[in-house]
Formats: sequence, C-alpha cells, structure tokens
Amino acid sequence: MDLSFGFFLKSILLGVGLAMDAFSVSVADGLCESNMKKRKMAGIAGAFGFFQAAMPLIGWYCIHTFVTYFEFFKVLVPWIALILLSWLGGKMIYDAVKGKKDNSPNGAKITFILILTQGVATSIDALSVGFTISDYNWVQAVICAIVIAVVTFIICMIGLLIGRRIGEKLLNRAGILGGVILILIGLEIFISNLPEALKVLGE
Repeated sequence: MDLSFGFFLKSILLGVGLAMDAFSVSVADGLCESNMKKRKMAGIAGAFGFFQAAMPLIGWYCIHTFVTYFEFFKVLVPWIALILLSWLGGKMIYDAVKGKKDNSPNGAKITFILILTQGVATSIDALSVGFTISDYNWVQAVICAIVIAVVTFIICMIGLLIGRRIGEKLLNRAGILGGVILILIGLEIFISNLPEALKVLGE
C-alpha cells in the first residue's frame, strides 16, 4: 500500500481543487449571515468537508461496481448543480431584498437544509474524482477522502471568516452579492462539466 509523500501531496491538491466551489459558497454564506457564530461556521465547513470527501468515495465505489450507470449519471451532474445553486442563489437574493424592505439587518439565514443542499450542489461534480483515484485500494481511497475533508474544512472556514468580515460592512446588500455568487458558481460548474457530459452522450 503506497502512502508516500506523493500520495498525500496528490490528496491535498485534490482537496484544494475540489474545495474552490465550496470556498466561494462559504464566502457567500458569511456575507449573508455576518453575525454567524463560530460553532455554526464549523458546522458549515464540516458539512462541506463531508460532502467533498463522500462524493469521490461514491465515485470510486461506482467505478468498481456499476460503472455503466455511473457514466450515465455524469450527464446529469452539470444540470443538477446549475439548478440547485441557481435556486439557492435566487432564494438568497429574494430573502435579502425582502429583509431590506422590512429593515431587518440580515434578510437571509443559513439553515440546516440550505447547508445540506449547498454541500450536495458544490460537491456533486467531485464524483468524477472517482476516476482519478480508481487505482487506489479501499484504504487509500478512504485516507484520500479524509485528507480532502480536512483541506476543505480549513479552506471553507477561511471563506466564512472573509465573508463574515465583509458582510458586517455590507449588511443587506451582502445577501444579494452572496446570491449572485451562488448563481455564478452554478454556471461555472455547468459550463466546465458540460463538454464531458456531452461526450458521454455522444458515446
């Protein structure tokens, strides 16, 4: 079993790459709830870390079991991410505008359901990482997933802190900005994954 420096470096780089969308969403969450407690921040970062670790493992399992169905599911990935993040972003903008009209300090609140939906939406494209680690045995795959989770947690905590700091100055306008960020992330995931999805359809 290879647990060399190269293995951990690859896992860390995978974690950094996968965490970028979650980082942006974390900034958006911090913007929308500038008075967020550190315990809640840790919960959000932990949720993102969990999903970013779980998706590659699911992808790895699918490759070693029912690869044909996994290939077809890849076609749906960009659409799922776009729909979920566009809906979340639109809701965030609506809540921020409504809060502004009601003169409430924060129009949008980050709920448990919202966190779970964001976690799925930002990590679903990580299923394809299962191909990257397909030559790993199950122990290596689990260790890689743990490294990805830790890296994602740290990066998302940084994102939440940045967003919270900026959100304290922007108040309700931060919710609008956060919603726009979510929609843009959905578009980015959609555009970056669409060519691969079309390739699968073509085959």
